[in-house]
Amino acid sequence: MDRHLSEWKLELDRIWAAHAPDYAEAIHLAQRIAGTSDDEALRQAASQALPILRCAAEAGADHATIVAARRRLAVIREVMSALTAPHFGQRSASPKLLTVEELSRKLLGLPLDGPLSESQIHRAYKLLAKRVHPDAGGRAEDFLRISAAHEALLRQRRRPQR
Repeated sequence: MDRHLSEWKLELDRIWAAHAPDYAEAIHLAQRIAGTSDDEALRQAASQALPILRCAAEAGADHATIVAARRRLAVIREVMSALTAPHFGQRSASPKLLTVEELSRKLLGLPLDGPLSESQIHRAYKLLAKRVHPDAGGRAEDFLRISAAHEALLRQRRRPQR
């Protein structure tokens, strides 16, 4: 985690927890974040918060302005929390690429696992072809795509098993 990010988070949490937040201090923090953060979303949240924070820092700011400034601080907190939260699991792992057979099955709406009979393949193709055929108001590209998927599955089925 970036050193600045942890410092900013602590400072923002301190400002947020105060009964009457020091909006002048919040302005300085938002300016530092907007000027030096590596994350674009955090920079944008901080720079968008600056005008309302300036209004809230003025003497005699009305209640609506104070509430809006608090909401903008909450947006910065949410972005910062998303950046500092630990990421577990395989969220950053790339998704498994589907094989030609799996893509064809998915396109025809067939299950991805288990054996298929020719009649199952043909029935799924016919039902889908009725909806996407150009004469029925569908697009030619979609019809050609499902036709190619149908042929690929039938070729796969007819190929001798080893």
